[in-house]
Amino acid sequence: MDPTFLILVVLVVVALGFDFLNGLHDAANSIATIVSTRVLSAKWAVLWAAFFNFIAFIFFGTSVAKMVGAGIIDPHIISDRLIFAALMGAISWNLITWWAGIPSSSSHALIGGLVGASVARVGSFGAVQWAGLGKTAAGIVVSPLMGFVLALVLVLIVSWTFLKSSPFFADRVFRKLQFVSAAAYSLGHGGNDAQKTMGIIAALLFAHGATHAPGTIPLWVVLSCQTAMALGTLFGGWRIVHTMGSKITRLTPMQGFCAETGGAITLFLATHIGVPVSTTHTITGAIVGVGASRRVSAVRWGVAKSIVTAWIVTLPAAGLVAAAFYYLGFWMK
Repeated sequence: MDPTFLILVVLVVVALGFDFLNGLHDAANSIATIVSTRVLSAKWAVLWAAFFNFIAFIFFGTSVAKMVGAGIIDPHIISDRLIFAALMGAISWNLITWWAGIPSSSSHALIGGLVGASVARVGSFGAVQWAGLGKTAAGIVVSPLMGFVLALVLVLIVSWTFLKSSPFFADRVFRKLQFVSAAAYSLGHGGNDAQKTMGIIAALLFAHGATHAPGTIPLWVVLSCQTAMALGTLFGGWRIVHTMGSKITRLTPMQGFCAETGGAITLFLATHIGVPVSTTHTITGAIVGVGASRRVSAVRWGVAKSIVTAWIVTLPAAGLVAAAFYYLGFWMK
C-alpha cells in the first residue's frame, strides 16, 4: 500500500476519533437540561440526542465545514503533519477538560489546534486568515450572549402565557415540549459541530489532491462525520452532564424548554451563516439566562465563572499543545 495513502487513511480515522470525542464531550450540551428536569432518563436522552445529531445533515448545508477547511488558515499550507498536530492538540485538551468535568469548547479546541499548528509550520501568524478566525472568536462572546437573551425572553413570554394556568398543567405541557426543544438543540449541535470535522477531512483530501477545492465535501465524509458524532453522544459525557444540568442552576421543565429552544435558535442561525460556534458556550449562556430570570442569586456564578475561564484558556492552550505535536511529528510531511 502507498505510504502516503496509508497516512491519509490514518489521519481520517484520527479526525473521526476527534468527532467521536466531540460527541462524547458535548453530549451534555444536548441532554443536560432534559435529564436534570427528569423528563427523560440519561439512557433514553442520549438515544434521543444521538438520533437527531445524526440526521442533522438533512437540514443543514456545509458552510461551517467550508469555513473550517478553508477559512481559518491558508489551505495551501495544509499538510499531514499540520492536521495531525491540530487534531492531537484538540483531542488532548478535550480529554483534559472531560476528565476534569469542565464543559470547554471542542470547537475552539480544534480552531486553536489549527492556528497553533499553522504557526509552528510557518514560524509566524502569516498563514492565519483573520477574517475567518475573527468570526469564530466573536462566537465566544456572541453565542452565549444570544443564548442568554433568547432564553430569558422565552421565559418571560411563556410565564405570561401560562400565568393563569395551574403549575400541574404547565409542568405537564412543558414536559412534552421538552422533547421538541431537546430534539431541536440536538439538530443544531449535530449540524454545527459535525461539520468542523468535515472541514478538517476536506482540507486533508485537498492537500492530497483528492479534491479540486478545500471546500469540497464528499457525501461519504458527511455521513461518516455525522455517524461518529452520534456514536460519541451515545456514550455520553456524564461528568459534564452534572455540571451543566445542576451545578449552574436548578431547572424546571419550562426552563429547560426555554434554554434548549434559545440555544437551538442560536445554533441554527450560526450554522446557516457558516460560523463554527461553540455548542457548549451557547447552552451554558441559555441555562444562565433562565436561571437569572428567577433571580440573580439563582445562578451559581462561581461555577459559571470557572466555565468562562476554561473558554478563554481553550484557544491558546490547544494551540500550544498542537504546536508541540507539530514538532514531535517531524517524521511526517
